[in-house]
Amino acid sequence: MRIIEKSLSQNGINVLMTKGGLNMEKIKNVWFDKNRIYMRTQSNKTFSRPLEAYPELMDATTEQRNDYIIGDDGEDIRWETIDADMHISSFLETSEPKNNEIGELFAKYPWLNVSEVARSLNINKSLLARYIYGISKPSEKRVAEIKEALHRFGKELLSA
Repeated sequence: MRIIEKSLSQNGINVLMTKGGLNMEKIKNVWFDKNRIYMRTQSNKTFSRPLEAYPELMDATTEQRNDYIIGDDGEDIRWETIDADMHISSFLETSEPKNNEIGELFAKYPWLNVSEVARSLNINKSLLARYIYGISKPSEKRVAEIKEALHRFGKELLSA
């Protein structure tokens, strides 16, 4: 257990050790401002992430954002009206990812349209946004597919 606890702690995930094993922090409540989503745990720790990392929430109305349910285990949030889910680990992992090629590409070319790139790859824009913000890590194959799509866009622009 100590090895698991140390590994999770080094990766920015807060855990509580109990006699029965690992327990993650539990979500107490969620709120938004113009650019971020915030989450407070039952131990009163507050975490936040950029709202643009979750396009389905960024595009939602205030009423839709506030219409969420915290899971029975306190580790996930569900927005039924916009068909969105989030796990507490996406908040607790606060360190900036190293070697995020996808994030670096979109930072270098901020005019890239996330929705259009995602559409060309036949993936959900929220998944691409999670890659960009380091919330999810794409496979090497997916990184190559994204780069190839961007190369195709470049070739199309050159031939126009």
